[in-house]
Amino acid sequence: MIYIVDIEAVDTRYTKQWKTYLPALLSKNGFDVKVISGGETPQATTPGAFLNFGGTNVYKSKQLETIGEMFCNGEIKDGDYFLYTDAWNPTVIQLRYMAELLGVDIRIGGLWHAGSYDPHDFLGRLIGDKPWVRHAEKSMYYTYNDNFFATDFHIEMFVQTLFGTENPWVHEDIEESIAGQNPKITRTGWPMEYLPDALDMYSNMEKENLILFPHRIAPEKQVEIFRDLKHALPQYEFVVCQEQQLTKNEYHNLLGKAKLVFSANLQETLGISWYEGALVGALPMVPDRLSYSEMAHTSFLYPSHWTEDFISYQANKENVVKAIIRYMENYESYLPDLNKQVEKLKEEFFSCSSMINVLK
Repeated sequence: MIYIVDIEAVDTRYTKQWKTYLPALLSKNGFDVKVISGGETPQATTPGAFLNFGGTNVYKSKQLETIGEMFCNGEIKDGDYFLYTDAWNPTVIQLRYMAELLGVDIRIGGLWHAGSYDPHDFLGRLIGDKPWVRHAEKSMYYTYNDNFFATDFHIEMFVQTLFGTENPWVHEDIEESIAGQNPKITRTGWPMEYLPDALDMYSNMEKENLILFPHRIAPEKQVEIFRDLKHALPQYEFVVCQEQQLTKNEYHNLLGKAKLVFSANLQETLGISWYEGALVGALPMVPDRLSYSEMAHTSFLYPSHWTEDFISYQANKENVVKAIIRYMENYESYLPDLNKQVEKLKEEFFSCSSMINVLK
């Protein structure tokens, strides 16, 4: 049995699709699946954040209550697997506590999205390297048998920040770790194979001179650069999507009309919005840093120092403006490279076949 300890489903996030897609995908691959939910989800996220910082702990606490009752009732058996779709979930420690003290041989896997080890994440910015959070993340890492990451960039940042170069488990022979004792790290795409079909209806829309900022409005996303570009390029329409209070359908309609998706992000361990944009014909313009460096076709990368901060942007603004004009005015000529970009992202970063293989 695989128990999915899910992340709360916010309607405007991919977590809404994961709620139904992931259980169906695992069932299709021959697993018996049960979802452990935390009930109703706060739809109002903390400003600039992915989740509601209060609500997410209520949700996780309800999940833990369910898990505890299942142990008390003898429902958890040897060989069961618990898959956390957000690895940053302290209840995993209590899960391991119950399993080991009650003598039930389970395995646990978790999908890592972010944490204090990323200096530009909310935890990194507001809490930083305080001992409690760093030791908590290390403890969660060691609690999981399988630690899943979507990009090599994320793995390297995680390992370097938390363990330096002395982490004993991060080696090429990691698969030889003793089952149940040493945690493994696996690079796998996220379970988002559904996106091409879900966005197909938006892929042939008439393009407009529209440029989108599809990211959260948070310091690490540097929306002020995008707003400044709007004044420098009045011939184009610039839209900060999160300011519009869009439904999912309205957001995808904007993506379908846009020629360009712009990023000056200082934090990105995967990046879903630029993949969504590419699927419907919006060119990505992304900095050569973070996860973008390993994921993006060279045609869509710009030098990192152009937007390392607002001062750097001001010094390189002319270059940024010229690049945007080049993309917008030569849109059609970039489509062959965009097709290559889509295939790379689809096969390597938005398919969870490696995770499925580990579970099998």
